[in-house]
Amino acid sequence: MSAEIQLQPQQPLIPDGEGAQMGLFDHLDELRRRLFVSAFALVIGTLAGVAVATPVLKFISEPYGRAFIVLDPTGGIVQYFRVAILVGASLAIPVITYELLMFILPGLTRREKKWLLVSIPPIFVLFLVGIAFAWFILIPPALGFLVNFQTSIFRAEWTADHYLGFVTSLLFWMGVAFETPLAFFVLSLFAVVQSRQLMHHWRVAVVGSAIAAAVITPTVDPVNMMLVMGPLIALYLLSIVLVGIGSRIRQVH
Repeated sequence: MSAEIQLQPQQPLIPDGEGAQMGLFDHLDELRRRLFVSAFALVIGTLAGVAVATPVLKFISEPYGRAFIVLDPTGGIVQYFRVAILVGASLAIPVITYELLMFILPGLTRREKKWLLVSIPPIFVLFLVGIAFAWFILIPPALGFLVNFQTSIFRAEWTADHYLGFVTSLLFWMGVAFETPLAFFVLSLFAVVQSRQLMHHWRVAVVGSAIAAAVITPTVDPVNMMLVMGPLIALYLLSIVLVGIGSRIRQVH
């Protein structure tokens, strides 16, 4: 008695939505595509940054009050494009954030994609709020401390690379830091993170905030480090609250 074996046709991979399955090479290909889109957005943003780099440089240099010292022939050009790239990265933040979240959250339903798209504008607004916070709250006391430190011994004559490196790093990374609470909130809507996890790892968060503050403010003084570390810890605490709210919203829906 012969048995007839019927082979079931292989189910095609579903690119989006519920039940999506991807192999290793599919993940690598998706990562390549999302990195390409992010890089393209950064290039377009940088081109726009080149167009406004001069007024931005003048605005950033106002606290210093005079022309910067440049110690090498290409120093001015390098700092000009540093500011242009900063502007470009700021403009590309919505696209980069979307591509990052879409990569770490594969197989989203249409409804979940709508949640994600709705969250992008507020995340970008928080990035701008972080920049404003750094400019108006953190930078004035930081520069005041550095200018007035041991004036009988040191005279503040800053070069363009050190001043702009300090200011642009503080502006950009504080903008990114202000995005994290809402980013955690979005992840909680997809059950990726829970408030209990964040509370359990509070010690790691404190150490991470200290390391981040040391990287953002490349100075050895504890004053500037604490000025940055305090808001980072406060943002982590806010993330715990928002993740708890996001988890409740997910349970309701």
